[in-house]
Amino acid sequence: MDGGEIRMVTKRKGRKKRHSQPADLLNEMGGEVAETPDANPGEEASDRANDATQVGEAVAGYELASDSSGEPVTDSATRQRPSGHLDHCPSGVRVPVPAISSHLIEGFGPDSLDPYGGRPGDMVGASDRKGLRSKVRTLCPPVPGIYGMFDRHGELIYVGKSRSLRHRLLSYFGEAARKEKGGRIIENSRAIQWETQPSDFAAQLRELQLIRRWTPRFNVQGVPHRHRPVYLCLGRKPAETFFLASSPPATDCVAIEGPFYGAERMRSVVDALNKTFQLRDCSQQTVFQYQDQLSLFELSPRPGCLRLEIGTCLGPCAAACSRDEYVQRVNAAQSFLDGFNDEPLVAVRELMESASANQQYELASRARDTLKSLQYASRKLGHLADARRDFSFVYAATGYDACSIWYLVRSGEIIDVASAPKDRDQYQLLRPTLKKWQSLLGSRHQRVRVDQPHSVAVVASWFRKHRGELKQTFQPEGAGRRYHRLSHHRADAL
Repeated sequence: MDGGEIRMVTKRKGRKKRHSQPADLLNEMGGEVAETPDANPGEEASDRANDATQVGEAVAGYELASDSSGEPVTDSATRQRPSGHLDHCPSGVRVPVPAISSHLIEGFGPDSLDPYGGRPGDMVGASDRKGLRSKVRTLCPPVPGIYGMFDRHGELIYVGKSRSLRHRLLSYFGEAARKEKGGRIIENSRAIQWETQPSDFAAQLRELQLIRRWTPRFNVQGVPHRHRPVYLCLGRKPAETFFLASSPPATDCVAIEGPFYGAERMRSVVDALNKTFQLRDCSQQTVFQYQDQLSLFELSPRPGCLRLEIGTCLGPCAAACSRDEYVQRVNAAQSFLDGFNDEPLVAVRELMESASANQQYELASRARDTLKSLQYASRKLGHLADARRDFSFVYAATGYDACSIWYLVRSGEIIDVASAPKDRDQYQLLRPTLKKWQSLLGSRHQRVRVDQPHSVAVVASWFRKHRGELKQTFQPEGAGRRYHRLSHHRADAL
């Protein structure tokens, strides 16, 4: 490759994923270029095409443009599109964005909530703020989508979303942003990549998906504790406990809620929950032994802390309870998370009032702090409980580019998607899926494995802020009426 080759490095849980990147873009970015030995021009062109094709196959959802013979197209004016997009979205409604290079094979990875098989996207690079801003203003469309910032080494350092990509990205270059976090991000950036989304709702879901997948450092580091997203988890056998996680744990948990924003406050919530339900909060390395477990020694194990003595832990480390007794407390904790158990609030309030009446002011103060944390958790969990109770339907999210999506929402979670039908043939093809959806909504207690779990917080927040969007929801058996109504609207528009 002329001028060498750069390797785009994207972090993913300690592993490095590499994508080929043309040296001309990296020269503009001021990045580090690895020199390559001289080669025969013909062989170099062939190797470049093969390398680009291999990288394109590795990044799901994207492919190198090719002509009718199947050979890669190397004309720099050729527009690279995510695979599958041309088959579904009419060309007249897309915002054309010129490509930086026909060899640019880059992408954020597959999107399990995109029924169209890929979205338009581009990347621009420059060695300074002025050059980067100029390219964003010229090339970036004013439509919903997500974006990623890359540093001079090609590492993905930040992911964000916006209902207007151009407006949001240009805001990073303003004087007001220089002293803010956005200014620090753009100072470290040498390239920006974006991917359009059909709606603001789709952009929010995609942003959450990518932050979980790549964990860019500026999405974690430098974020104030009051804004840092965390998940409230109940799990970790053999003695379950409440704990926080920056992303949903892969291991089995009794319950996972979130994301919630405010890690510091949520730590107080975890402390209050473990004490209220008498669950342990010690290290996972602790040896646990229940009363009903056989032991080789007659001596009872000693507790590792004072919580057993003061009554805020059942003491699974000291054989002070049976497994059944501990499971009962875990079940009560899970019921609280589901919004069906307010007994802890009542009990703590009574303790606070009793301690105050008896002039036990230190105990009353601790009970008051615990009550505040439980009330905060109850309020947040209540929003999720409302969504689980009320939100089981199909949500028709209108796409700005006519790529509308039907989301199947069951108990607040998105469990399937489909492209909205545009004609009678597409509707007929969708009917088997609608029958399956009807069955799934009829059996809400049946567990379903989904590609992107824990979306209930996004769904609950979306409909709480956009109550009018509930008019865009319907039951699967009413899809025919919804389709015919949309068909009449399109006919009237023509």
